[in-house]
Amino acid sequence: MAQTDMDSGEDGGGGGEPEVIAKASVLGGFTESTEIRALISSLPVVHENIVTLESAIERFLVIMDRYQEQPHLLDPHLEWMLNLLLELIRSEQSPPLLVHLGFKFLYIISKVRGYKIFMQLFPHEVADVQPVLDLLCRQDPKDPETWETRYMLLLWLSMTCLIPFDLSRLDGHLTSDPSQTREPIMDRILAIAKSYLMVSDKSRDAASVLVSKFVTRPDVKLKRLGDFLDWSLTTISQASDQTMGGTVILDGALQSLAQLFKHGKRDDFLQYAPVVLQCLDQCHVAESSQAMLRKLGVKLIQRLGLTFLKPRLAKWRYQRGSRSLAANLSLSQSGSTVEAVSPDMETQSQEEDYDIPEEVENVIEQLLGGLKDKETIVRWSAAKGIGRVTGRLPKELADEVVGSVLDCFSFQETDNAWHGGCLALAELGRRGLLVPSRLPDVVPLILKALVYDEKRGACSVGSNVRDAACYVCWAFARAYEPTELKPFVTQIACALVITAVFDRNINCRRAASAAFQENVGRQGTFPYGIDIVVAADYFAVGNLNNCYLAISVYIASFPEYTRPMIDHLVAMKINHWDGVIRQLATKALHNLTPQAPDYMATTVMPQLLPIALGIDLHSRHGAILASAEISHALFKLANQNNRPVTELISSDCVDGLKSIHQRILSGLQQSCSQREVCFTEARRDAAKAMAQVCVTAGVSAQGSSDSVVCEGNVSAVYRALLDCMTDYTLDSRGDVGAWVREAAMTSLMEMTLCVVGTAPQLLSPDLVNGMMCSLAQQSAEKIDRYRAHAGSVFVRLLHSNNPAVPHIPHREELLAIFPTEGAESLNWNAPSQAFPHITQLLRLPQYQYHTLLGLTVSVGGLTESTVRFSSQSLFDHLMLIQQDTAALGQFSDALLRVFRDNLRNDRVSIPFLKMLDQMLARACFDTFTTDQDHQFCVDLLSLCKEEIKKSKDTQKLRSAIAVFCGLIQFQGEVRKKVLFQLLLLICHPFPVIRKTTASQVYEMLLTYDDVIDPDVMDDVMTSLSDTNWEEDVATVRTHRNQLCDWLGVQKPQLVAKGPVQ
Repeated sequence: MAQTDMDSGEDGGGGGEPEVIAKASVLGGFTESTEIRALISSLPVVHENIVTLESAIERFLVIMDRYQEQPHLLDPHLEWMLNLLLELIRSEQSPPLLVHLGFKFLYIISKVRGYKIFMQLFPHEVADVQPVLDLLCRQDPKDPETWETRYMLLLWLSMTCLIPFDLSRLDGHLTSDPSQTREPIMDRILAIAKSYLMVSDKSRDAASVLVSKFVTRPDVKLKRLGDFLDWSLTTISQASDQTMGGTVILDGALQSLAQLFKHGKRDDFLQYAPVVLQCLDQCHVAESSQAMLRKLGVKLIQRLGLTFLKPRLAKWRYQRGSRSLAANLSLSQSGSTVEAVSPDMETQSQEEDYDIPEEVENVIEQLLGGLKDKETIVRWSAAKGIGRVTGRLPKELADEVVGSVLDCFSFQETDNAWHGGCLALAELGRRGLLVPSRLPDVVPLILKALVYDEKRGACSVGSNVRDAACYVCWAFARAYEPTELKPFVTQIACALVITAVFDRNINCRRAASAAFQENVGRQGTFPYGIDIVVAADYFAVGNLNNCYLAISVYIASFPEYTRPMIDHLVAMKINHWDGVIRQLATKALHNLTPQAPDYMATTVMPQLLPIALGIDLHSRHGAILASAEISHALFKLANQNNRPVTELISSDCVDGLKSIHQRILSGLQQSCSQREVCFTEARRDAAKAMAQVCVTAGVSAQGSSDSVVCEGNVSAVYRALLDCMTDYTLDSRGDVGAWVREAAMTSLMEMTLCVVGTAPQLLSPDLVNGMMCSLAQQSAEKIDRYRAHAGSVFVRLLHSNNPAVPHIPHREELLAIFPTEGAESLNWNAPSQAFPHITQLLRLPQYQYHTLLGLTVSVGGLTESTVRFSSQSLFDHLMLIQQDTAALGQFSDALLRVFRDNLRNDRVSIPFLKMLDQMLARACFDTFTTDQDHQFCVDLLSLCKEEIKKSKDTQKLRSAIAVFCGLIQFQGEVRKKVLFQLLLLICHPFPVIRKTTASQVYEMLLTYDDVIDPDVMDDVMTSLSDTNWEEDVATVRTHRNQLCDWLGVQKPQLVAKGPVQ
């Protein structure tokens, strides 16, 4: 049914909404009576087949569940349904399964209508007591399939217990026959009740009802009340809430006591109340970890409080109108008003002239503590208890209770206390116990509760407080005369409207809308109430965007609400923890500006500008957005009136906006330079925003750096973006710096095209050269997506001719490599297409270093296709320049420079060593090997030694070993140095490195047979292959020293570590 309502409400957003709601939410009557009668009559047949049985149960459930919201429609039909089912149950021909099925259907009906009404229809003649009791005794309390049978039998027994005869009469002449040992009916029922108070299913609830009906009988009360209370208190004292079984036992005992003190007479239970209260205090039920036990404890505490106090209605309470509907209607027709009832002082003094038991103070204290419980069910029960107990107190004591409730509304208290305080105030107001003189204290607290929102971690708490505050406003609308609330009407109306439109939580918006509607109908004093109720109804406030951007504009057109709404957005929403709310709030301010332009310009803008430069991130973000939105709205208004916007905005505000603009650009530049891992997204967004700000501000060569991109700031902007191009930050997500590089590439393109179109003279050769070289490097790297993006940006800038980008190095050669005609067909994502073009940039001196740097991570990478095509393109280039000594020398210098600049930078150095190994293996530097101690080899050896110094990275060490073995092909003294490094590594602390070195040296000597004297060749090879290089270092060192002797290399000496100073 609820789903039908919701669907219908969404469809009915237009003019036909009332009709749709009427059709969807109201049923005319119980229309399925014929089908239900046939269904019940068919049970003896269908129960034999499990398929038909399940189908019948499901159909019965579906029909009954339709009436969950209007169960009173079943009332005329309950009796015949009950009689049909009892006929099946009582029939001797009915098998046990059919009996259980009948009770299951009875339970479904009682669940929909409520057991309190349905149980009254059970037959409760004297003749029914014994059969019901016997049937209940035959049930298995542990059978999980038949709990509905036991539940309904306990309710039935509760009704049969109400027969007005002494139960001893039903025992007959049991005592006359000594051989018979049957228990009296009274003891049997009490034993049954006690046993079912300890079961874990719903029968426990029915057993507590049985206790409340049975133990309060006059005859049972005299004989068994004291004993039962003793049993209950002993059970509570001995049970523990730390176990599941103990929790169940405590639940049953507390439920039964609460029901007893609710239904029993005060005179009978007053003598036992102090003992029960003392037991609860000693057992610390209020401190239990189980919410249900704490709730039952609070429920029992309030019943004890009501027992201590005389059952009288407080004469001092505030009453609106008459309790008679007829009297109210007759007075309203005659045009007179119903005055609030105020008793005379004499009656009031007589009423309050009685002693209050001292235990009441303990009761109220515990109920006030329950208002602060962490569970809603406990707070709600405590609030109802506060209302009931306060209604029996004298006025002075009741006022003290109200004051204690108001103490919950302190900002030192938690959101639980605020929520419980709101519920208690609503209960007190609803019962007329919150006298009008207290309203000046209460209303400001409720207004604070309507906007209560406390941030906790990544979210906030307080939606339940705001919802409860709406309930208080709803209750006050029904409780007080319009004259009493008149001084607070404007405040309450504005607060409810603001909550209905601007609250983040949909339930709070709908609650505020309902409370506003109630006030409009009951009080009749809310300004423009009917218009607002129509615009901000239950369904309209369901959409957050609609609330902020449409409904708010309509409501703000009424002058009473305009400024409060604006003030709320500025004070509470532009600094909200949720970014979506901050953005919606600023858009709402934009839309509300035409309603109060002067107020926005003269009051709101001066408030926002200091916040925009403050330290709180959320406030700063919201204030900057709000300043922009309001300025834009004022600009549009000024244009419509053909006035300059400076007539609306003061010069101080203009200066403040300029300072924000300056800080934004410098702040973006600073953000781009923050290299901490946690700021990766900030750097990415800063790189994007920088270009957007610059493009929006425009370009002017001789302009002011405060307002446009000009000669004074263009180099700083480019430097910041080029700095982002070198961001290679890594975290658990991988290369997150790639996000920053991608954003920087896009921003560089947008910036450059903007500057070129307006003032190309601002682009110096250094800026363009740095940009193009960085793009060339990115277009040679290993990640396909970012290589493709860099390549497309590079080609776009190269081919831009409207006008052309100035100072691009080697423009003609680049156009030959990337012709305009084939630019679109080049697939940068495919390594097979991209790298043959990219490696051609190695021929161009300006691009050689950066292209080689990018190729290094691709050739030495892990992805097979990238490694294959990048290395193939690189080696093709090296083969072409083998005979060109100058070109090869230039390439080798660039190679050394890449290594030198990225020393100890594992992102580059490890792939570089892998690439170098491949180059040496392919004899790419064969020209240099004929020279003695060629400088390239000397420098390379020096850099490799520095790279692996004190390194514990096995991947790097293995790559360095392969490079050393490749360097052995160079002639001169450098060969001895290479052998020395290899023999050092053959005694490395890591066994895996020793083994790898020996294996690689063995292969090296097979490849380069001129390295050592042929006379010792066999000995060296035998030693390398037969020695277990994974043994301890001392053993291995002996073999290593022997190799040094054979190879004619100086033995490495152990360096003794000096004493720690």
